[in-house]
Amino acid sequence: MSEPDLSFLDPAGRQPAPTGHAPGTPTPRATPPSTGAEGLVAELRAYQAELESQNKVLRYSQTVAESAYERFETLFASVPLALMVVDEHDMVVQANSMAHRSFQPTERDRPLTALMPFVRPQDARRVREAFALAQDLGRSEVKEVVFSINADTPITGDLHIAHIEAPQSSGPPLSQFLCAVIDQGPLLAERQALQHSAITLQQRNEQIRASEKRLEAIINSALDAIICVDQHQRITVFNPTAAALFQCSASDALGSTLDRFLPDAAQALAFAQLTTQALLGEMTALTASGKELAVEVSVSFERHAEGETTTVFARDLTGRKKAEAHRSELEAQLRESHKMQAVGTMAGGIAHDFNNILGAILGNVELAKADCAAGSPVLESLMEIDKAGRRARDLVRQILTFSRNEPPQRSAVSLAEVVHDTERLLRVTLPPAIELHMQLQAGLPPVLADATQVEQALLNLCTNAVHAIQSQGTERGSIHVEAAAVQPDQRLSERLGLAPVDYVALTVRDSGPGMDAATLERIFEPFFTTKPVGQGTGLGLAVVHGVMRTHEGGVDVHSALGQGSRFTLYFPVAHSAAQSTLDAQPTQAVQAAPASSAPSTPPATDTPGSAPRKKHHVMYVDDDQALVFLVQRLLRRRGYEVSGYTDPHEATAALRAAPQAFDLLVTDYNMPGFCGVDLVREARLIRPDLPVALASGYVTAEIEQAALAEGAQALIHKPNDVEELCATVQRLVGGDSHAAG
Repeated sequence: MSEPDLSFLDPAGRQPAPTGHAPGTPTPRATPPSTGAEGLVAELRAYQAELESQNKVLRYSQTVAESAYERFETLFASVPLALMVVDEHDMVVQANSMAHRSFQPTERDRPLTALMPFVRPQDARRVREAFALAQDLGRSEVKEVVFSINADTPITGDLHIAHIEAPQSSGPPLSQFLCAVIDQGPLLAERQALQHSAITLQQRNEQIRASEKRLEAIINSALDAIICVDQHQRITVFNPTAAALFQCSASDALGSTLDRFLPDAAQALAFAQLTTQALLGEMTALTASGKELAVEVSVSFERHAEGETTTVFARDLTGRKKAEAHRSELEAQLRESHKMQAVGTMAGGIAHDFNNILGAILGNVELAKADCAAGSPVLESLMEIDKAGRRARDLVRQILTFSRNEPPQRSAVSLAEVVHDTERLLRVTLPPAIELHMQLQAGLPPVLADATQVEQALLNLCTNAVHAIQSQGTERGSIHVEAAAVQPDQRLSERLGLAPVDYVALTVRDSGPGMDAATLERIFEPFFTTKPVGQGTGLGLAVVHGVMRTHEGGVDVHSALGQGSRFTLYFPVAHSAAQSTLDAQPTQAVQAAPASSAPSTPPATDTPGSAPRKKHHVMYVDDDQALVFLVQRLLRRRGYEVSGYTDPHEATAALRAAPQAFDLLVTDYNMPGFCGVDLVREARLIRPDLPVALASGYVTAEIEQAALAEGAQALIHKPNDVEELCATVQRLVGGDSHAAG
């Protein structure tokens, strides 16, 4: 330590003693050469004054030194740093209170007697090197040293080391180190927090970039067209779907205004001040070439510091429009099918009662004809009544054909032969001014069809064509009949309900006035006709529709006003396997035998000299009294004993009372409150071997199956000819009865 300048304390301006004199030792003064007692006294007094002056200086120096030491101790003790003095043997010679609080926070902790035991082993080498460097250079420092205070409390700080020498009363000064530990914990925590924030910010940026990539992928792969526009309505985003929808590349669309593609959507952007989202609904869009498109548009509005961004979502409605049109077409077909089914059911119900009436008329006419003499004028009237009745019966049969109540007898039929047979009939009846052209493909495969019904359908179509040509006020026209083997495509098959097999298409085209859309929707409705009253029944095309349904085919119609009409009938081809299976099927036993296959003569009467035979007893049950009365008269004339009943319960009671008295039971199917199948079941329970027949004017596949299941041996269709009815009865009772006259 440098000595303080104390010259201001010497009033005589004397200088300190020369080097080599100990402090407090009076400096020898030059004495005058005078000798004697006075001189000696004066010299002693001067020397005493000098000694007193030096004592004052020494006392002041001691006071200053003590004051400096006190200040150092105060500073050492109160400085907010952990300070300690460590000797060259790592012993802590002195430590301030901050060092004690830091390195020994509790009495249970290790005392601060040495510094190195607190240093973490990983940092010990760096600390020793710092002490060695301070020994050579006077000072050193080491950063971020970890001091282990206890198991749970570490201190991380920077260690600053200064080399000092402590003087001794004897011997060389001691080498010591003044150590200061600056706690870096708060700075490290802040640094770690900053590092954590930087890592978090980096992760957040990566997440934002990943989110942007996902958003870009979503936009680019979206099925809807996505267009973003700025506050000036200029396009900033144009995804690939938008490029495909509007037929414009993204590079060409970017920077364009929105009204280039959505003229009406630009006006709707005024909603941005009212809401954040808006569904604009269906709009008309424009492609780059100006083609119009139907799209559904919704918008989303965003506000940010740079302005406003609007995102427009446009969905192509072309596919939906087509699907809706196809669905509407299918719904119309379904409604038409339901309507036809309902009309068919109604027709069958009407046929039941109407057939009873026709049966009574025709039967009584037949009996009246038998009672009239030949050449009688009454016979001529009866013949006209019979003719009108048969026309009515044919009309009912057309209704039944439409309602699919008479399943066709389908077999392998040459469509070319059927068409040629029909052609011969048509050329006789066609007006001279109407030309008939036939164009049949060579080698047509046979079709699985009923030849009679195919001929009927072709006649109906050609007749309608003739009437259509005549309705336009001119007698001239042409009808083209074409036939070719085809394989309908998937769309046509779905529309007509065709199976995926081969077909022969029979087409009838005419040069008539054609039909409008409203007429096309109703042409297959029964009794719908555009002809004047009395000139058409409205059943022609309904019968065609019924024929094609029973043949598992379809009918396709194309017509427009002024362009004529074209009807195409699709008949399935009869393959060899299907034909062999069809040929192997026996004729259904429930069908009544035709008149030509059974003897039309009455049962043989008793010959002279032979024993009389018992009459066959027939029980006939029908709710129509007139029909019961007719059958009784008819069969009794043929030599049968007949018991007629209008109440099925009475018939059941009579059969139960005498089961062996009857040889045949014929019952109507539909009676008020009772079903003929139930009566068949009761009869079979009473007498299992009794022949039973079921009669009905409304015969369905369900009725046939129910009748067969209950044991019925015949199904009689009303109204039958008299000969057909008698032949069926004779066949069921054995055909060997002999009637008494």
